[in-house]
Amino acid sequence: MPFIHDDFLLGGETARRLYHEYAEDQPILDYHCHLPPQDVAADRRFANLTEIWLEGDHYKWRALRANGIPEELVTGAGSPKDKFLAWASTVPATLRNPLYHWTHLELARYFGITELLDESTAESIWERANEQLATPELSAHGILAKFQVKAVCTTDDPTDDLAYHRQIAASPLPTKVYPTFRPDKALNVHLPVQFNDWVGRLTDVSGIEVTDFGKFLDALQQRHDFFHSLGGRLSDHGLNQCFAVPCTEERAAYIFERARALVAATDSEQAEFASYLMHFFGVLDAEKGWTKQLHLMAQRSNNTRLLAQLGPDTGFDSIGDMPQIDALSRYLDGLDQQGSLPKTIIYNLNPAWNYAFATMAGNFQDGSVAGKIQFGSGWWFLDQKEAMEWQMNALSNCGLLSRFVGMLTDSRSFMSYPRHEYFRRTLCNLLGEDIDKGLLPRDMGLVGAMVRGICYGNARDYFGLSL
Repeated sequence: MPFIHDDFLLGGETARRLYHEYAEDQPILDYHCHLPPQDVAADRRFANLTEIWLEGDHYKWRALRANGIPEELVTGAGSPKDKFLAWASTVPATLRNPLYHWTHLELARYFGITELLDESTAESIWERANEQLATPELSAHGILAKFQVKAVCTTDDPTDDLAYHRQIAASPLPTKVYPTFRPDKALNVHLPVQFNDWVGRLTDVSGIEVTDFGKFLDALQQRHDFFHSLGGRLSDHGLNQCFAVPCTEERAAYIFERARALVAATDSEQAEFASYLMHFFGVLDAEKGWTKQLHLMAQRSNNTRLLAQLGPDTGFDSIGDMPQIDALSRYLDGLDQQGSLPKTIIYNLNPAWNYAFATMAGNFQDGSVAGKIQFGSGWWFLDQKEAMEWQMNALSNCGLLSRFVGMLTDSRSFMSYPRHEYFRRTLCNLLGEDIDKGLLPRDMGLVGAMVRGICYGNARDYFGLSL
């Protein structure tokens, strides 16, 4: 039997029934990812396995470095084949790392390759995979069709003109591709040079001359409106922690004007300014019925030497341990008091805080929307079997698992869609074990309906996207 088989991760007959009868054939709504929209617009063809599989993959880069592979074969000038061979030599060292599962699941689902990847099989797998990548079935559009992806929500800066999204919308592609509004750079008054460059781009794309703080807010709202006009219904913020410091409009304007004059905001001033803007963004989301996503608890760019050499987002981020709950409570409560709390997903990167996040979500359920405040799926370092179970256990014990909007790829790679299968198998195994232990009723229709909802239906109903 190959390592990846029909009942992979499914430990009993009940889990197998749940997966094969209720989860396996569900479509995908990839409501948070980092796929490049230009690749979708161009229906990109990938020249080789390295191009589709190793480009931009921080998980693999970290494993390669940990295995003693030089940077030339990670992000450097090494040839695509040499980089793949370096990865093949590393895969056997990833036993018990989720990369071992993902690697072989992806080879099986994209290429029908069931051999274990190592140095002895690398040449053959390289040739066979590259031959298939040359076919339309594994172009960007082919992959979206193959995995029944109903919609993709990319992650986009407000200064993006969204030209590729407009091109995709005008194409016959059945998969819908929507922008997600991620205005994190609007908070960077502590980095005035970068902030002013960004404000310049905001002026250009919005057509609003940003001469003062009021015009700045007008330009941001204009971009929010534009994203909405192209079908966007989600925003996203990648923050170390939530911002909820009291700040008046006058105080925010003062900090803004100083940043425009190239005076860097202090840490406390930046927190004030960010708090004002985050409340502003929450109001915009609520007015349009959007969903706000808060990705919290990452500690980014830890290795300053390699940050200087390679730049950000190259694999030197980790789990943070900064205080979260007071600020998150104040942020959600401030919007709720005003009647402007949008549907919100809070994602936690530190599992020690799972129960705090799960119980915080319960404080702001108001009966207006099922699962209005979501304790989001395991993400980044927690999107693997053990941590997915931790997240679902915390959600089950403190809220309603049945209203969970399920998994997302959070990926830059077109090779990541089996992550949904991995999640669904984990979900069905968890529930199947509960049924076998007598912790849930042996009512497959009841439990199976919940499985279907978590796999797709809940997200379809929750986000209000046009599908």
